[in-house]
Amino acid sequence: MTSSPAEPSGLRERKKAKTRAAIQRHALRLFREQGYAATTVDQIAAAAEISPSTFFRYFPTKEETVLYDPFDPLLIAAALAQPAELSPIGALRATVDVIRDQLSGEAWEQERQRQLLVFREPELRLAVMDKFAEGIDLLAGLAAERTGRAADDFEVRNWAGAVVGVVLAAFVGAAADPEMDTLAVLDRAVAHLEAGLPL
Repeated sequence: MTSSPAEPSGLRERKKAKTRAAIQRHALRLFREQGYAATTVDQIAAAAEISPSTFFRYFPTKEETVLYDPFDPLLIAAALAQPAELSPIGALRATVDVIRDQLSGEAWEQERQRQLLVFREPELRLAVMDKFAEGIDLLAGLAAERTGRAADDFEVRNWAGAVVGVVLAAFVGAAADPEMDTLAVLDRAVAHLEAGLPL
């Protein structure tokens, strides 16, 4: 009797990512249909056809199904891949176009719904502040990589904080108007920052 070979780590990671995405997709659907507060972890697990214990292996809390942003690593990777002559802010603007081209309409609509939920639910709006702090770290790393400066350099961190600020303002505005094109607003916000935030 022979044992089956171990599952390759790449395949295992893809399966985990697929399961995580499915859980989030079902959670967001249930939140839209019956409200965030009224939806339970058991209901999400049942919709995703997993056990509650499996749910908790992927998300420590219900709120994490909304706060988890699968696109941040894609955005940073796309920004790092932009031509070296672009400034960090120029690379971010180019990245918005890349993401618009790469994401299916369905994927972007789910992401838009996730953002709307974050900024409409007071409990989630408070929790997302920690995620924005993580965003500063990610963006500081991007700027450091593109400029050759240290990620903890004052001006690098200040730049990253400014980007997070204009992104936050754009998302809050988009949450107030469900018909708004969030990517277009995001690009406009970053362009305004690139111009020096003139008033």
